[in-house]
Amino acid sequence: MTISDRPPSLFAGVEPLEVFVELLAEIDTDTSSTEFYDRICEAICRLTTMRRAAIFMADASRRRVRAVGAHGTSFSQLAALRPTLVNTPIAQRALLEDAVVVISDRIEQAVPAEYAEVLGITTLVCTPLSAAGRAYGVICADRGGGRFELSDGERHLLWTLGKTAALVATARNATRQQERARRLGERLDLAREIHERVLQRLFGVSLALSAEKPLDSDERERCRVEMQEALSDLRRALERPLAPLPAETGTTLAAELERLRGTAGAPLRVQWPASVTVPADLEPLAQSVLAEALRNIAKHATPTRIEVAVARDEDTFTLAIHNDGVGGAGRGAGMGLRLAAFEALQQGGMVEFGAPESGRWRVRLVVPLKREDG
Repeated sequence: MTISDRPPSLFAGVEPLEVFVELLAEIDTDTSSTEFYDRICEAICRLTTMRRAAIFMADASRRRVRAVGAHGTSFSQLAALRPTLVNTPIAQRALLEDAVVVISDRIEQAVPAEYAEVLGITTLVCTPLSAAGRAYGVICADRGGGRFELSDGERHLLWTLGKTAALVATARNATRQQERARRLGERLDLAREIHERVLQRLFGVSLALSAEKPLDSDERERCRVEMQEALSDLRRALERPLAPLPAETGTTLAAELERLRGTAGAPLRVQWPASVTVPADLEPLAQSVLAEALRNIAKHATPTRIEVAVARDEDTFTLAIHNDGVGGAGRGAGMGLRLAAFEALQQGGMVEFGAPESGRWRVRLVVPLKREDG
């Protein structure tokens, strides 16, 4: 049974926190913001002698104050209002003093004139919606018109409800922000998977097709297989649920460099001391950075040499790729390098890219190593 299903008489002995715990339980639901704040206004009216209530909150993105919920009155009329702290002194006072303010005399000077006229307000109660030193807005309420006095007990109850409502709203906002961050991460993972799996295969096919010599039957068959695999990878990526998947490459950085050495193109020089190994958890990231660096080189440069340096000490693992043959103005990073940089950040590292010298370009991955306990 929800709050709206219960008869008002049942609320006489219900503690305010119990009602708001019920609202907290609905934070993870798909309830819209207006419906959520309508429920808070309804709870306030049920727990007090108020008959109409509305919540006004600051909208930081639009730099204005707006109505976000109401009970016992028309929300559409409230949504059309454009209150500010300047034209609503009662709200300014409530937030400044962190106290419940009641106005009956000269109410047209305490709130926007259209607010008082449209709703026929003669006595208005304004409760600060604030918690932990932060002000989020105010709760405006009355008894449906007519003058009234507010007892000390109900004044304190309204003040408590304002604090509790602020905490509930803060928890809901935090939950929504975490959900948006999770969905953004899932989209980045999907984009990275498509970029690294599908585009890498298509890039290899495009290089083969752009060669000056005609393709023999084996090379044409390999291009056909790569195209089919690219379509299969794309289909699997789009059909899977949007959730993080463990990175699997099926190869190693050393194997990739060895394969590239046998590929026609610019001379590839590798500096890799025999004592240096790539941590297993960094293999996918290192391979991704290498692939993106080489892809950018093929697109934006005419190199005479490409230098790859792999290094490791007690604290960090480093992979650096340098090339010459960069003409014109320095280029920016493409999507692939930006995704690789995001992945590096998740592991506490970073990806640098730029042109430290005229005609040269560098991509550098640096990742701190995890220390063994004990």
